[in-house]
Amino acid sequence: MKTDLYIIHGWTYKPEPWLDVIKSLKRHHISAELLRVPGLGTKSDKVYSISDYENWAKENIPKGAIALGHSNGGRILLNLLRDEGSSYLSGLILLDSAGVYEPSKKRDLSRRLSKLFAPIKKIPLARKIVHKILGASDYDNAPENMKKTLSNMLDSDKSLDVTDLATETQIIWGSDDQITPLRQGKKLHSALKNSKLRVKEGWRHSHYLVNIDELADEIADAYFALRKGDKNGN
Repeated sequence: MKTDLYIIHGWTYKPEPWLDVIKSLKRHHISAELLRVPGLGTKSDKVYSISDYENWAKENIPKGAIALGHSNGGRILLNLLRDEGSSYLSGLILLDSAGVYEPSKKRDLSRRLSKLFAPIKKIPLARKIVHKILGASDYDNAPENMKKTLSNMLDSDKSLDVTDLATETQIIWGSDDQITPLRQGKKLHSALKNSKLRVKEGWRHSHYLVNIDELADEIADAYFALRKGDKNGN
């Protein structure tokens, strides 16, 4: 069966809920494929760079396809287009995407403290205390190799310039997203000259866990808008 839409999930160890979204997309006669991001969900000691993920995306997404990236998945696709050119994809859907650089004193402090406490974190009770002090974020709880990978992803945003991209893009963003706030969606919309921003009231960062059919409907609308634009030569 021909794949209409390729989906790259975000920073999650359990992307399986996306399979329900894919099932719901079939109501719209859209065949979607979930691409499982290396190093997430399966045991791995490898530290990944954004270039590693770009190469992985090139191996799994054919030229001229339409792709959706949620959170870190959006970051990967934006970097791919920056380096391979706007025409690599015929259409892009960004769902609460990462990729907008914003300095974070809290995150930088958490990293420094995590390194400082590293020698005692091997002790279970001490580890619980340290996690409580640091706030027990995804960064703090992740395995060491994934902490380094996450740091690589965050650092890559410093050099991500998307202002030259002309790929037709549909941006879907939750108004109540606390992970990648709406202001970041607006920045992406402003930078991507051929984009449309769809703000969804009340949605948070991971709507695929809350209302599968509603998200599938929104993705389908974005997908068919891209297909229409492609037919018109846009």
